[in-house]
Amino acid sequence: MAVSDSDGQRNIFVVGLDDFHLAQLKTLPDADHYAFHALFTHRELKSGKGFPVRELLEDGRRQLREFSEGVHAVVGYWDFPVSTALPILRQAVGLPGPALEAVLKCEHKYWSRLEQAKAVPDHIAEFCAVDPFADDPLRQVTLAFPFWLKPVKAVLSHLGFLVENEKDFRHAIERTRSGIRRFGDPFNLILEFAELPDEVASVDGNHCIAESLISAGRQCTLEGYVYQGEVRVYGAIDSRREGSAGSSFASYEYPSTLPESVQQRMVEITSRVMRQVGYDDAPFNIEFYWEEDTDRIWLLEINCRISKSHAPLFRMVDGCYHHQVMIDLGLGREPKMPRREGQFGFAAKFMVRRYEDALVTRVPTRSEIEAIESEAPGVVIEIAVNEGSQLSRLPYQDSYSYEVAVIFVGGEDHADVKRKYERVLARLPLEFARANEPMRPPAP
Repeated sequence: MAVSDSDGQRNIFVVGLDDFHLAQLKTLPDADHYAFHALFTHRELKSGKGFPVRELLEDGRRQLREFSEGVHAVVGYWDFPVSTALPILRQAVGLPGPALEAVLKCEHKYWSRLEQAKAVPDHIAEFCAVDPFADDPLRQVTLAFPFWLKPVKAVLSHLGFLVENEKDFRHAIERTRSGIRRFGDPFNLILEFAELPDEVASVDGNHCIAESLISAGRQCTLEGYVYQGEVRVYGAIDSRREGSAGSSFASYEYPSTLPESVQQRMVEITSRVMRQVGYDDAPFNIEFYWEEDTDRIWLLEINCRISKSHAPLFRMVDGCYHHQVMIDLGLGREPKMPRREGQFGFAAKFMVRRYEDALVTRVPTRSEIEAIESEAPGVVIEIAVNEGSQLSRLPYQDSYSYEVAVIFVGGEDHADVKRKYERVLARLPLEFARANEPMRPPAP
């Protein structure tokens, strides 16, 4: 059951809790007044072959209702299935938060575009729905080549393809048919709880969306929230991409170096969209592109959560992980985030990638990582692979690359951070050999 605010300890249930983020949560102001409880662990939700959505919803609601000490908040920082399950879990114990339909108007890519078209039609791509299991899916595409094809629900650009011709399209459809149900089937379980308009009900989780290209400019993500109907943005982060399709993230950099006038226009677009979908009392992040030559701003997508990737950047620059926003809103109060009170003036998360299949033959030991970190203040290293791993078998990679490590760096400015990163990367003992098995099909 939910309980009213008091001076006692707050019981906060975190869906998909893991040790790494629990350590971050324990650094928050007033954390000594919080008791963090795992409502399923990250391993239980995200490490298997499928997503246990039915168990999450049924067992999760039961655990919350049966918790005898009272539930003050139910929160989460992971993408699917956590972000879409939160409204259902909160409703079970009467806690504040956005309606499920409002969340789906952000997370269901096709429904989201329909809503965005009502509020900001000049800032979105042309789009159409595509059934990948149709006899001739290309007949459903109303766009000219080139375009992007991606599932209406996925994470980390999974099964997202740049389609330049019919051959690319056939390749993308083949890959999509073999993999889309991994997300689509469990997403459909979430959709069963929502009231869907006819034009959305016919486009379930095993459908795709085709979108015209809008990604020629500089990418920027706004981190924000809605509290009692008021939209607030507390940070802007630049996203730099690389690779043959220009779709693989290379780094996130905070604070953004885009002109303030451009950032303000993005905030205004954000306010219109979030009001259109009826989102309230929860965090979000929203991704944009700015074309410098034409001064056009394009809205890419909305995520109904804080970005955990950005959390260390806020800690380095502002002095606090932005989990604080998630916790405050979960407890029904207006967030209080510090600003520019951190140790560094600039921070970045670098994604170390490889673009062809390989076997991992050497990863740094914990002592080697600690030695590098101790010599470079403001550096945190996370290795994403194990010795003996084959890159093509890693889960949840984008369609064009493999992420093998992450390096967080804080410094005085962009140039200082870039120098630190290059020195760290040169010292990092990550080694690879040609894979013995055939690599996955090449990117189109």
